[in-house]
Amino acid sequence: MEKLFSKIDELKDEIVKSTQEICRIRSVEGEAKEWKPFGEGVDEALNYALELSKRLGFKTVNLDGYVGYAEYGVGEDYVAVLGHLDVVPEGDGWKYPPYGAEIHDGKIYARGTMDDKGPIIAALYGLYAIKELGLKLDRRVRIIFGTNEETGSKDIEYYNRFEKPPVLGFTPDAEFPLIFGEKGLTVFDIVKDFNREPKNIKIEYVKGGQRVNMVPDYCEAKLVVDVEYIKSIIFKHMEETEDKIEFEVDAKGIVIKVYGVSAHGSTPELGENAIMKMMNLLGKLNLDDSDVKDFISFLNKYVGFETDGRSFGVYLEDEPSGKLSFNLGTIDLNEKGVRVGLNLRYPVTYRLEDMMNPFNERIKEYGIRVENFEHRAPLYFSKEHELIKKLMKVYEDYVGQRCEPIAIGGGTYAKEMANTVAFGPLFPGREDVVHQANEYISIDDLIACAKIYANAIYELAR
Repeated sequence: MEKLFSKIDELKDEIVKSTQEICRIRSVEGEAKEWKPFGEGVDEALNYALELSKRLGFKTVNLDGYVGYAEYGVGEDYVAVLGHLDVVPEGDGWKYPPYGAEIHDGKIYARGTMDDKGPIIAALYGLYAIKELGLKLDRRVRIIFGTNEETGSKDIEYYNRFEKPPVLGFTPDAEFPLIFGEKGLTVFDIVKDFNREPKNIKIEYVKGGQRVNMVPDYCEAKLVVDVEYIKSIIFKHMEETEDKIEFEVDAKGIVIKVYGVSAHGSTPELGENAIMKMMNLLGKLNLDDSDVKDFISFLNKYVGFETDGRSFGVYLEDEPSGKLSFNLGTIDLNEKGVRVGLNLRYPVTYRLEDMMNPFNERIKEYGIRVENFEHRAPLYFSKEHELIKKLMKVYEDYVGQRCEPIAIGGGTYAKEMANTVAFGPLFPGREDVVHQANEYISIDDLIACAKIYANAIYELAR
């Protein structure tokens, strides 16, 4: 592999430049248009990836704007590297422009650098190095550019309608050394209609969160209330909690702004939930008996700042994948009712009903219902599977030590594509900045990923 790695070192500047260019495109899902099912920005990123692939000498295919791929080699079967070009919204708190792709201290800062544009560009150049060196492969290779991983994976559903799956594949969208298990993933709303309104304090709205699979870093509420009373509650609360809170007073009431720390919905323990900070504050108000008071009390009692569902009664844990994760991601509350978006992920050896039966029991007595329920079953490979053994050897050879594959709470494309697992790009001990402000990838790690992915492609395709 020395020649392959040397070739990638020669390509370093190109890899960095291409990563910067694609990360400057704001590819957040937008309004669907003809041949652009996920909006203008996502389509621009897909076209960039395909044009780059053409310049590198690959055959390219665009499947109606849903997904595209670069292909190399011959053979009946193919192996795949499957990454995504769509990103979550940038959020607040960036020290560098979120789509500037600026380099500081050896790191490229931009939304998508780690999740997942940088890694899929690294894989593309890994295949390019194989092509340029003329290394013999027995199977075709596809670098697949997905466009809807963050909001439903409708792109891969479309791909699977027209294309057969790879015989072996990986998605560079998690962490090293390798993911052999992914928790079961659910996304849904809990909804309650309000009939009894508080008379002493009017809560016009509470809004927070951008995506259900992100820990919300901002929540806002508009209240009609005695201003001096609410200010005294806020100041006392800030002394007790050190929460970051701002407020604006006008003739019609007060707007309260609560700030948290964003994180990926699969690791909610790494963030600070702004919605639950707001619920904690609102729970200290002397509200009349009402539906809104009951719902705020419900969230504070059964959710609070826990991220494992213990108080809710849905706590689960196993040896391969650890604890259930519970993320309350969005809220939209007004005088008529409330809708809260939840993202729950359960351990790989459990079934959906092990979580949802106690969940439904908990909400039943409060008149809360579930809507918009989506589920992806757990993914779980034997450590002796060919794909696991080959990729683990590639990684161990690169780092020079024995490692164990891991299970995660993240839901990757591996759940959508047969014979596929998640492989990198986050190295052990590195800061996890996915879905957070100031997302970055170090240039050293980007090039290391290109080398590992080049070797992985070579081993899977021969």
